[in-house]
Amino acid sequence: MTSLTKPRIESIDLLKGLVMVIMALDHVRDYFHYSAFMFNPADLTQTTLPIFFTRFITHFCAPAFSFLAGLSAFMIGKRKSPSELSSFLLKRGLWLIFIELTIISFGWHFDPEFRRSPLQVIWVLGVSMIVLAGLIHLPKRIIFIFSITIIFGHNLLDGIDIKDNVFWSILHQVNRHFIDETHFISTVYALIPWIAVMSLGYCFGSFYDTTFDTQKRRRILNGLGLGSMLLFFILVVFNVYGDPVKWTNYGINLKTLMSIFNVTKYPASLLYLLITLGASILFLANSEKLKGKVVDFFCVFGRVPFFYYILHLYLIHFLALIAAELTGFGWQKMILPTFPTRVEALKGYGFNLVTVYLIWIFVIVLLYPLCKKFDTYKQNNKDKWWLSYL
Repeated sequence: MTSLTKPRIESIDLLKGLVMVIMALDHVRDYFHYSAFMFNPADLTQTTLPIFFTRFITHFCAPAFSFLAGLSAFMIGKRKSPSELSSFLLKRGLWLIFIELTIISFGWHFDPEFRRSPLQVIWVLGVSMIVLAGLIHLPKRIIFIFSITIIFGHNLLDGIDIKDNVFWSILHQVNRHFIDETHFISTVYALIPWIAVMSLGYCFGSFYDTTFDTQKRRRILNGLGLGSMLLFFILVVFNVYGDPVKWTNYGINLKTLMSIFNVTKYPASLLYLLITLGASILFLANSEKLKGKVVDFFCVFGRVPFFYYILHLYLIHFLALIAAELTGFGWQKMILPTFPTRVEALKGYGFNLVTVYLIWIFVIVLLYPLCKKFDTYKQNNKDKWWLSYL
């Protein structure tokens, strides 16, 4: 048997870092791309392949990070008792929910009135941790069955539409619920199936036990990753189940290809999870031996994801505020009452896709030394308990 080695840990950090960097591209697009204020990048009647691909590649971020959060919870549990791990997950989950509704919500909007309270990825990670805090006391087989049942079966709930029901929206329906005339809650990330993605990641933690053979792990992960991708294409061929929006055959062309990969993220469909998690698992299977400066670069972001997440959001929004001022729209337009792409006053603002990519690169380069410094601080101060919450 081969013991747990540093490259194995780095492969997890590497995937985290990659998806965090890619995630920033989507958020830069939200604040800077001209077409983002005109149409949905997944609208096949208006989008182009570069715009569609820019959006599609970012689909891999939330599933990978949720899955890896569950895997990391298992690894943390190797150093804690079940009750200690439950306590940690519960407290961290509540902390993430609080941060989502305060610091992160303000970062998205710069609105002191908090007119929009979005329940997004950090929120769903927090709630998933709270659920996982209870699930870890069950046998691993039961946790796995729970996870697979929700991931594969939740699209059976697609036809249920309960209007003005906050509870159902939080569970499985994207919606807006007004508190008064100007303040509303936006349920962007419904809990189902995200809680199951994290608990599935927890089950995969067993493959990273110190006694687990690395070659066997690689074979298993490759098999599961390829199997997930194969099932995606099988369901695509039948075009009956797996996504509430069925793909359309436009002939043998790029539009048909985009339609096939135009999977539903809100709430995350089975097809969406098969293609994204399948690719993530394949990456984990084949990246353990990767080394070098590029790997080290991305691993820095992967070791400080929460710190990076908050910084990147504020930096992108601050740069957008400057851009709006310099292009004649006025910085005040970036004090947002709702999601930026839904602000009518911003139609006509923005830049082409090449500029968006350049801004994205600038953001990453600017954040790297800050993340590197914080990563070094974390590595040198592992005895400080509060660092585990950042």
